[in-house]
Amino acid sequence: MSVLAKGTYFWRSAAQGVRHAPFVHFIAVITIAIALFTAGMARGLWQLLDSLIATLGGQVELTVYLDQAAAAWRAEEVAQALRHQSGLDAHVVPPEEAMARLKLQLGELGSALDGLPENPLPRTVELTIPARQRTPEQMKALAEQARALPGVTAVDYGEEAVARLSSIASAARAGGLLASLIVAIATIVIVSATLQLAIYSRRGEIEIQKLVGATDRFVKAPFLIEGVLQGLLGALCAALGLWAFAVFAGPPLQSLFSFLLGPHGGPPLVTAGMVAELFGAGAVLGLCGSFVAVGRFLRV
Repeated sequence: MSVLAKGTYFWRSAAQGVRHAPFVHFIAVITIAIALFTAGMARGLWQLLDSLIATLGGQVELTVYLDQAAAAWRAEEVAQALRHQSGLDAHVVPPEEAMARLKLQLGELGSALDGLPENPLPRTVELTIPARQRTPEQMKALAEQARALPGVTAVDYGEEAVARLSSIASAARAGGLLASLIVAIATIVIVSATLQLAIYSRRGEIEIQKLVGATDRFVKAPFLIEGVLQGLLGALCAALGLWAFAVFAGPPLQSLFSFLLGPHGGPPLVTAGMVAELFGAGAVLGLCGSFVAVGRFLRV
């Protein structure tokens, strides 16, 4: 039998198998769809949390305090050295600007600072830290570099806040991966159990194929194709469900949490890349479930 003839037979046999036990295949498709929809929602929440962490940490800066007697030229030298060492944006904050900021932060109480005989705030240099370098290790390294510069008396970068944000992001990623693994295993078990019913209903056909000399690979192929088809249909249902959720529930949720996510909102729940991943994951889940099911039957 030629390759083309085998392929035609496999696809025709898979289509017949779907028509022969539609309810069993429907259960498998719904199971995969629920698993992929849950995984898609979990990923969307994961991305939303990352966006929220980035928003909350968007103003992370490393502040370098200079000696009270440091002149403007010394502060500019420190800023230039930091730019050269880190490649980041560093700017000098004179005492007058620092006092104006403090008054603005104090609000109505800021007028109490007008009676001070002199400005007690030192010159500082602020180093803006991009999101990719906000790990505790990189922030600590930048702080040590700044402390080694002449005229620097102290460095502050909110070490505790940076460590907490990093821990939240790491815990969210680990939890998402663990949940996805558990859902994937449960889906494969459920799909394989439902497919065993369809395979058992065709046991007579399989026995005849084995009697005439069909190999295990030849027998498995149509069932593996059925599994892939189930996975693709489940992915389609999950993608439609995620799209409907994004269209109908997305705007109210974005409006509700706009004070945290900012005017642009969070990342989109459904993207072309996510849809492609859903179809790929669905095909893999269906294939694995059918492989387990047919393997158990052939061993019996």
